[in-house]
Amino acid sequence: PTHLMGRWKLLTKMSSPFQKVFSRSRAMIYKGFTKNLLISNTMTCGVLLAGGDFIQQRIEKYMGHQHNHDYYRSGRMFAVGLSQGPPHHYWYLWLDKILPKTDIRTVVLKILADQIFAAPFFAITFLFGMGVLEDKRMSECWKEFVKKFPTIYLFDWCIWPPTQYVNFALVPPAFRVLYVNVVTVIWDIFLSYIKHYD
Repeated sequence: PTHLMGRWKLLTKMSSPFQKVFSRSRAMIYKGFTKNLLISNTMTCGVLLAGGDFIQQRIEKYMGHQHNHDYYRSGRMFAVGLSQGPPHHYWYLWLDKILPKTDIRTVVLKILADQIFAAPFFAITFLFGMGVLEDKRMSECWKEFVKKFPTIYLFDWCIWPPTQYVNFALVPPAFRVLYVNVVTVIWDIFLSYIKHYD
């Protein structure tokens, strides 16, 4: 037992510097992320949409539907993600400004606003943005939207209201887009699948 106590004291002394480094690193990341919130949110949207596509392409490769990674496809997903970053950023700022409370009534109103206004906007901008980058005509983009929007919107209602409840009730405003983007990886895999599946 005494040799274990000695090892515990040594481990405790060693962990103190690690805790300081971790704490400082976390503070620097927080400061960097919140200082340039628009840029952070925009880059996060682009990287995660491309990341969701990367995961979806790995799944397609595993299932034998695809042999090589399509980097142009991932690049288009990245570009569309970047284009959606600023609207996401300003949407949440505006929503927090007009509905600043975190009580249950306000959270429900934010979720309804998000589902009724933001969800269709981001679905149409995603499908049209991808279509334009694929050199499709507007009529082709519209046809794809009409075909795929009901599935996208249905899944949207399944995943986002619970996610947004946690977001609006518990997540600090500076981290709302980041939190949404983490959940978005699942959403982005789904979007990549829907977009590239005919």
